[in-house]
Amino acid sequence: MSSTPDPFTPLHPGQARAHREYASLVRITERHAATDARRRRQAHPTELAPHEAIRLVSFLLSGAVLPDEGEPEVDRADIVAALSLLPQARAEADDLEAGLLQMARGRGMTWQEIAFGLGLGTPQAARQRYERLAGRTTAQDDQP
Repeated sequence: MSSTPDPFTPLHPGQARAHREYASLVRITERHAATDARRRRQAHPTELAPHEAIRLVSFLLSGAVLPDEGEPEVDRADIVAALSLLPQARAEADDLEAGLLQMARGRGMTWQEIAFGLGLGTPQAARQRYERLAGRTTAQDDQP
């Protein structure tokens, strides 16, 4: 029996999505983040972005990253600080997604193509997602 997947049997949707996500990371890394200088384009040299701070605390708590020698252990205040950053990180992700969807449409992508990229079942679902995001990001912009 071959360990190669049968090309005539579709993958489970979750498996297909996981394969696509991995291939997406590899593609973008190879094309746009292949060097240290390219990877640093998105990182602020002196402070963490909210999503970076949240990931760091999560990784340290889970043991996925070990603390350096002399680095203090993550405490309750660190956890509260990371939790406090979640709304800002979520808002930034919403802004990024809404902007990317606008640019995709501006480049002539169909709602079907966008739905596929987002892992949604229908073009209508992709459009509705964009409308919800656009509504949230507009509401956030209106707050003082």
